[in-house]
Amino acid sequence: MTVMPKRAMILAAGLGERMRPLTKTRPKPMIEVRGRPMIDTLLDRLHAAGVREAVVNLHYLGPMIEAHLKGRARPKVLFSFEAERLETGGGVRKALPLLGKKAFFVINGDICWLDGCSPALRRLAAAWDEDVMDALLLVHPMAYAIGYEGRGDFVLRPEGRLRRRREREVAPFVFAGMQILHPRLFEGAPEGSFSLNCCYDKAAENERLWGLRHDGEWFHVGTPEDLREVEDELHYLSSRAVQR
Repeated sequence: MTVMPKRAMILAAGLGERMRPLTKTRPKPMIEVRGRPMIDTLLDRLHAAGVREAVVNLHYLGPMIEAHLKGRARPKVLFSFEAERLETGGGVRKALPLLGKKAFFVINGDICWLDGCSPALRRLAAAWDEDVMDALLLVHPMAYAIGYEGRGDFVLRPEGRLRRRREREVAPFVFAGMQILHPRLFEGAPEGSFSLNCCYDKAAENERLWGLRHDGEWFHVGTPEDLREVEDELHYLSSRAVQR
């Protein structure tokens, strides 16, 4: 039986340096893709999946995001303010009192995707098994990641566990910026700034880091050039769907 997490966190505190000059006057999650801020699309999808509360962490140009989302009711938006950058792991750790004691979604505030046969958030929830998992990451084949340039992040083993890419290795899957985490993953985590990669490594050592292959399209929106490529691809896919 699928148990849908009722709480989620959107990571929105980054500087968005690679997206300049667009991020000189607005935070990256406020950049529009096909006429809508990315953070609004993320919240829409969380609401459609049954999430009731979403925590958004704020740092760079945080008041702009806060003002934009203040009147939103579904899901209810809570804010976690960071006086200094805490990175991904430190940001989630600070927000734990708002996220509760059960597993929750964590989504990067700058990702864009199209669902496959069923919504990715629901597929993650259906695959989640807290008896064997501390983290379940959505991953996407690197070869089909539009806008992504890199060597990949993970190897997805046949049973579903993830192994991190080794030095000088090319890994077939890239982390798609969407995941389910359990609060116990942060037990013993340091205060202050640290990356979620530290938590992934801990989970992997305990064989509790799992992955789920995305079955739709996924787009890496890292630079203004990537944004143009993503917009063009989404326009093409939309036109093709209409023609059908």
